[in-house]
Amino acid sequence: MKGALVIYKKELASFFISPLFYFISFLVMFLLSIMFTMTLDKFSFLSANPMMQMGAPAQQLNIHYAVFLPHLSLVNLMLIFLVPALSMRLLAEEKKMRTFDLLLTSPITSASIVLGKFLATLTTLLAVIALAMIYPLVTRRIAEFPWAPTLIAALGILLVGAVYAAMDLFASSLTDNSLIAFIVAVVFNLAIWFVGALNESVDNPTFKKIFEHISLNNHLGGLIEGTLRTSGLIFFLSLIFLFCFLTERVVESARWRD
Repeated sequence: MKGALVIYKKELASFFISPLFYFISFLVMFLLSIMFTMTLDKFSFLSANPMMQMGAPAQQLNIHYAVFLPHLSLVNLMLIFLVPALSMRLLAEEKKMRTFDLLLTSPITSASIVLGKFLATLTTLLAVIALAMIYPLVTRRIAEFPWAPTLIAALGILLVGAVYAAMDLFASSLTDNSLIAFIVAVVFNLAIWFVGALNESVDNPTFKKIFEHISLNNHLGGLIEGTLRTSGLIFFLSLIFLFCFLTERVVESARWRD
């Protein structure tokens, strides 16, 4: 664990001194500010006009569904592209700059290298999601609402971000070109949603059940609605472990080749 902590501190420091991180943070805050303000104004207008409420779906009158879920959904959409931008250099650039060879010859296990880099990426994502949670926090000053569903939904977005981080770290381990790592990572992030969506186009009950089980959207849905399910948590943690394990195997194979 000591080796993982060293890697974690090194990568975390490089994230927070990088201009890319602050550019991403500014971009996230800029887009979220525009979209959140528009959504909140729409909700406020609907809430203040009884005539507009007639025939409106119940979810449109609930601030969690009408305001906070679109807000967090936009965060998730951003993460599909932001996580590859953050993680593309983690191993690819190390290989290009030949510092990867130093890592392989240092007294640090492959698992520690992967764990340290993954946790540093996850901490950076947590910072981005914390920025996004400022908006519901400010809204609390003008409206009363239960915190639990919003916090559980944010946890769901963090878990999805952790899955992206694990997959994108694996993508970075496959090449020494950061641009290729970025493209492969985006493909991975999009593919995991399309794989789960196949259950809508499959008629066979067995295959339909399989695709429903591996559907990221299906497991995220429970968290978005404010419900913690053991099956969903196991699914996310299994995906994270799988891709971290695959990355560790790639790193270890490079060590043996050298």
